Amino acid sequence: MTAAQRALAAPARYDFGRTVAVLRTGRHDPTTRLGRGELWKASRTPDGPGTVHLSYRQEVVTATGYGPGAGWLLERADALAGLRDDPTGFLPLARQHPVVAVLADGMPGLRLARTERVFDELVRVVLAQKVTTVEATRSYAALVRRFGEPAPGSAPGLGPGPVGLLLPPAAETIATAPYWAFHPLGIEQRRADTLRRLAVVADRLERTVHEPPERARTLLMTRPGVGPWTAAEVAAVAYGDPDAVSVGDYHVPHQVAYALAGEHRGTDQRMLELLAPFGGHRARVIRLVVHAGVQEPRRAPRAPLRSFARF
Repeated sequence: MTAAQRALAAPARYDFGRTVAVLRTGRHDPTTRLGRGELWKASRTPDGPGTVHLSYRQEVVTATGYGPGAGWLLERADALAGLRDDPTGFLPLARQHPVVAVLADGMPGLRLARTERVFDELVRVVLAQKVTTVEATRSYAALVRRFGEPAPGSAPGLGPGPVGLLLPPAAETIATAPYWAFHPLGIEQRRADTLRRLAVVADRLERTVHEPPERARTLLMTRPGVGPWTAAEVAAVAYGDPDAVSVGDYHVPHQVAYALAGEHRGTDQRMLELLAPFGGHRARVIRLVVHAGVQEPRRAPRAPLRSFARF
């Protein structure tokens, strides 16, 4: 298969692994393969299906594209690799808090990746609403295997990509699937209906990438089933929004409160108070806390996995 390529200079101490880790939905994401110094990602672009391979060696990110969408993907490969992100304004703010300063100094090469694929990110995030991470990643993988297609460059013997790499489901496919088709995938009717409604307006949702991130989040929240948490989670990856805060998250308020104030439990309000000094860059602080592995002490057993077989 014919491939196109683009070389991108990376800044000193660039952290490829932590930057692109957010692009994978669980270890078994059929649309994404992440290895040491490389990423394979399949996407549906306005120009058609495509696969992009990012390889990081000696301060250069080499992007290779496959399929009809290769040109579109290569044009935005620097955004996908986080190389359009500029954290310069964040560094003076980080110095104001001893913990954030240590985290920023320890991970100076972390950048915010940007996919510009809004519907794809909405699918991933909607499936994570009100369920555990394990349930969400399992459902996402099952959905892709049920409705996805082989990605360009991944056919056995016909391309260099990983065998089994799949494209995300097309919006048209999701929009026309009956709600009960999602049931065997661990997706109940509420989330299935949300996905189907969003799929109908997917083209309009994609145009939000041209808006300022705050405005784009507001537009997303005009859609039924998309609240502040969903909009922020999508914005952080689809737009590379440096200020997106996932209000309503089960873990993040506790992690932020524990990391920044030593408090074992946190609320959304307390999280917003602690992040207020970092306005414009609050998502960076959250990303640093998460990548540092900060975890508040547990006070209850893990939530059990659920089955939808009885519904």
